[in-house]
Amino acid sequence: MYPLKRNRRLRTNEAIRSLVRETIISPNDFLVPLFVVEGNGIKEEIASMPNYYRYSLDLLEHEIKELWKLGLKSVLLFVKVPDNLKDNKGTEALNPDGLMQRAIKTVKNACPEILVMTDVALDPFSSYGHDGIVDNGQIINDDTAEVLAEMSVSHAKAGADFVAPSDMMDGRILTIREALEDEGFINTGIMSYSAKYASAFYGPFRDALDSAPVDMVDVPKDKKTYQMDYANRFEAIRETEMDIDEGADIVMVKPGLCYLDIVREIKNEVDVPVAVYQVSGEYAMLKAAAEKGWLDYDAVMMEQVTAIKRAGADIIASYFAKDVVKIINNI
Repeated sequence: MYPLKRNRRLRTNEAIRSLVRETIISPNDFLVPLFVVEGNGIKEEIASMPNYYRYSLDLLEHEIKELWKLGLKSVLLFVKVPDNLKDNKGTEALNPDGLMQRAIKTVKNACPEILVMTDVALDPFSSYGHDGIVDNGQIINDDTAEVLAEMSVSHAKAGADFVAPSDMMDGRILTIREALEDEGFINTGIMSYSAKYASAFYGPFRDALDSAPVDMVDVPKDKKTYQMDYANRFEAIRETEMDIDEGADIVMVKPGLCYLDIVREIKNEVDVPVAVYQVSGEYAMLKAAAEKGWLDYDAVMMEQVTAIKRAGADIIASYFAKDVVKIINNI
């Protein structure tokens, strides 16, 4: 005797599958990372990230308008800083006329309604490629946090809606929150990279910004003293809860696919929005496999972003955002 309950009835055709689908992807799920460079007329492909680009400010304006037309309403800005402006303390990061500050203003002038988040870390500005100040072979925590707070205030003054500290220094969220409050930026939000792991998936991103740690004596060769050990799970919950207590409005897990168990753990524990960063290595792997004809790019891309949302992500920072939305909108 066959069972009265047959689960396959709900899989019979696309109409019924769509009707009962539990996880729906929309443009509102995405935060679009954007890389900005000095110059004019520059749309420069990143070699290790095919079909992803660095933009000069004039072409950044065009890109912002295209994103808005697609229904993508939030961006996360990163800047590639010329070597001659880099030092150990990230001095250029505090320049009110610096590239990040001008990029914020460019985006807001092009589309005032778009949400602007900004990367807050020293590595793009550091002559050593680290997220903090280097002293005698160590990354100095508290002095770095003070600089990050100054950076955050500078971004807020330029018009940023959210600052996104990606450094993993202890206590920096409270330091940033207090600095923003003291300057009157009570509505400027903080999206904290709360569970950012010391991952091998960041390589193409560091190519994009020329921000990899330098190979020098008395300079840490990697970021493992501040980014999290990828073998750890409960540590991520502790880090995240501390950031929320210090004033984070949104928390992030980075990278994405290899850390979906962490996403679910955190989602189950906290009551603020959870973001996931689908990082450059994840993007590059799929691009390379698709170029070889080994994977169906569109199908795998949609499966990946759906998995991230299914795991509990409220926000997905992804280099796939435009491609996903074009599929959703049948463009």
